[in-house]
Amino acid sequence: MDEQLAVFNTFKEASDAVSRSVLIRRANLQDKEFHFQNWFKALLEAGSLDFDEPGRNTYPDFRMVKFPVGFEIKGLGVPGRVANYDCNSQMPHGVFRGRQIIYVFGRYPALPEQSEYPVFDLVMCHGNFLNADDEYIHKNASTRGMGSFGDILLRDRKMYVAPTPYGLLSGVERQVTLIVPESWNAPTRLDKVGSLTRVEAERVMSGYRFDLRSNELTAEWRVNPTSGRSHNFSAYRTESSSGPRVSLVDGGSH
Repeated sequence: MDEQLAVFNTFKEASDAVSRSVLIRRANLQDKEFHFQNWFKALLEAGSLDFDEPGRNTYPDFRMVKFPVGFEIKGLGVPGRVANYDCNSQMPHGVFRGRQIIYVFGRYPALPEQSEYPVFDLVMCHGNFLNADDEYIHKNASTRGMGSFGDILLRDRKMYVAPTPYGLLSGVERQVTLIVPESWNAPTRLDKVGSLTRVEAERVMSGYRFDLRSNELTAEWRVNPTSGRSHNFSAYRTESSSGPRVSLVDGGSH
């Protein structure tokens, strides 16, 4: 089984689970992070897909054993923030350490008192749809010299906020949708429901400066050498699914 087929098969499992109303179950009311991850883990186990056990600081959450694919899981409570998400010190990637990275965004009711609830909708998307730059490597840095005695360590711990597919696309609410590069060969059991193009920006951030006296952060920019490059993607649903076609919001490309 190659990596593309593994992704398509996992998407089929996810679509079937949502259609069958397979519930998210929390181990306890304090579980605010792993309940949707455990729901997805059960899908991988149902498909007999071997993976390394996820840890609190691993990226992506599920790293497949037999083929170079990783799944990063993002649960979104509704009502709540759905147009963007905190990346927790790791920018979105399409390829990371040789693995194709697939993001899984699932929305469910934000009901803190309940221990089980359904998945409203779900979008699986290739990381390149969120960010096509795979060269940037996240690193934290530090320097000593803060404070009146000069012996306090200042740590620069970068955090990122990226758009979700729900903030970029129309036609994905109450649906189960897959977004992959146009070049991927989808099996016949999936229907194509949209063609999407994102275009690289004219400039990209090359650094930033933070003034400790004024608390002002200033970005530094450089010309993007691949400005204007198009990245084409296809949106799919299962044959049995009905729903609107998928398109970028406002007809925009980035």
